[in-house]
Amino acid sequence: MSDVYRLAVIEDGGVALPVVEQGGRLLPLAQVLGADAGALAAGTDLMPLLQDWTAASQALDAAVAAANFSGGRSAGEAKFRAPLALPGKIVCIGANYHDHVAEMPIPMVPEYPYAFLKPANTTIRGSGDPVARPPGVSLMDYEAELAVVIGTECRHVAAAEALDVIAGYANLNDLSARDWLASRPPIGVDWVRHKAFDGFCPFGPYLLPARFVADPQNVDVHLTVNGVTKQDTNTRHMIYGVAAIIEHLSAIMTLLPGDVIATGTGAGVGHGRKPPEYLKPGDEVVIEIAGLGRLITPIV
Repeated sequence: MSDVYRLAVIEDGGVALPVVEQGGRLLPLAQVLGADAGALAAGTDLMPLLQDWTAASQALDAAVAAANFSGGRSAGEAKFRAPLALPGKIVCIGANYHDHVAEMPIPMVPEYPYAFLKPANTTIRGSGDPVARPPGVSLMDYEAELAVVIGTECRHVAAAEALDVIAGYANLNDLSARDWLASRPPIGVDWVRHKAFDGFCPFGPYLLPARFVADPQNVDVHLTVNGVTKQDTNTRHMIYGVAAIIEHLSAIMTLLPGDVIATGTGAGVGHGRKPPEYLKPGDEVVIEIAGLGRLITPIV
């Protein structure tokens, strides 16, 4: 679509600047919104937009249509931060692609979306931000995921209405420490040691408004390590689609504007390869999900 635009946060003179991207050019969000900016452009990330996403998206649609992006800076020269510096919560869905379940191998298909949480205040990183392999971790793995960003507070949402509460979509890398798998702990799954290390949630660079995604269950997902393709799948392979995930989670907890849901990963993760492959310092992971830009993560 010629009217497609994306939202992001870049560094400008050492400070965060929310921007709008169209056609590879960036304009400050406040400049695009002009007189309508007000509280919508008052923050250093995209959270103010999400607090009243219905009004914000309508204002953006009109403002972007009238804006001249030809004078904007090049997106290729920008340093991106994460679109949200501090999401309300990060809910991740595990074992949610048929091909990933087969490669692990997981002995059963989950009876409902299988979820865990990542700490929002320490795991989020932007595109280009390095992520350290934690001390004592030797089995660091990547997971390319379509992230859903909530734009409407909701509880007990039926699947038929679930897509209406989404503000937009983004790339997310659900980095994992598989070391606990090697030791097969006797009690449960230690999701904290598996998923919650600092920097284990690279996110962005763009937030693509939901109205530009015709079908979230037909989106290509691609990941490379050092330029070599490792994951190449499509969201149609999800066991539970985006609408079913929102229906399930909203029956447990209130979903708030700015909450992020990572919807699971497809086949090709390092732990599922034969022989297994794990991330090491010096590697560069790049995720490209259709329309969402390139999420680059150097491992240090």
